[in-house]
Amino acid sequence: MPAASPLLTRLSAAALLLAAAFVAPPAVGTAQAAAPMVRTSAPGYHRMMLGDFEITALSDGTVALPLDKLLVMPPEQLQQALARSFLTNPVETSVNGYLVNTGSKLVLIDTGAASLFGPTLGKLADNLRAAGYQPEQVDEVYITHLHPDHIGGLMNGDKLAFPNAVVRADKADADFWLSPAQMEKAPADAKGFFQGAMASLNPYVSVGRFKPFSGDTPLVPGVRAAASHGHTAGHSTYVVESKGEKLVLLGDILHAAAVQFDDPSVVIRFDTDNAAAAAERQKAFADAANGGYWIAAAHLAFPGIGHLRAEGKGYRFVPVNYGVVNPPAK
Repeated sequence: MPAASPLLTRLSAAALLLAAAFVAPPAVGTAQAAAPMVRTSAPGYHRMMLGDFEITALSDGTVALPLDKLLVMPPEQLQQALARSFLTNPVETSVNGYLVNTGSKLVLIDTGAASLFGPTLGKLADNLRAAGYQPEQVDEVYITHLHPDHIGGLMNGDKLAFPNAVVRADKADADFWLSPAQMEKAPADAKGFFQGAMASLNPYVSVGRFKPFSGDTPLVPGVRAAASHGHTAGHSTYVVESKGEKLVLLGDILHAAAVQFDDPSVVIRFDTDNAAAAAERQKAFADAANGGYWIAAAHLAFPGIGHLRAEGKGYRFVPVNYGVVNPPAK
């Protein structure tokens, strides 16, 4: 199996290039000073109902991705695609996790990066609390794959961030990223991905709280894993269903909405298997468009939830309409 590309390490470096916020000084010699610019926003969390289940999107923050270094496509085509979406490179990219309350189980799907992916991420735990939950309440944590921006939030310093949770991921992913032998064979600038996975997941392994699965697997009532290997050896999507409504959490099936919805064949350099990843993306998009169900993805602009509609040779993403989830009537 090919090791992670050396380009992976540029992601953290790109995040560090974000400029510090500039605060405008008050005008001198005027009767009333101008209000200083804040220059930050905090989406935090977004909530919706799926049948009887409550879905809460949680923001871990954003990171600037140098798509010209990462996507395998001609530079002029990338520039045109970004311009159509009024974007420029590097593209500020969301990192999202999703909390599913089934009424009997509280399930978190992906945990964000914590400190593993640069200073602009690591906000998921605070946003979980802002959404009205505590990490101790989480019963199960499902990981789409063991890259640092999905698994780093499992730890809070040297303590389990979710001390009462069982963590689950595909065995093929765990066997690869937790393997000292695989890390030894990896390039020096890719070893950090193995070290991050080991530091994040091994503490759960040591206390018997990691329960791997293989391929398509029912997990808790209404939630199941579906194999979508390609981006990594054991990449998984998670299917949530309640009262005839369906949400598929795609993980890293896509990274660049401005490019890959129009052309699902475009791949990213740190896929383990580019061909398999592209095939899984095409299948996921076609199924979602044909089925009309909800999708969500880790790197769609927050909250990253919506529908897909087939459009020409590609797809159009229709984001969820903002709404307020009201408490049940008494």
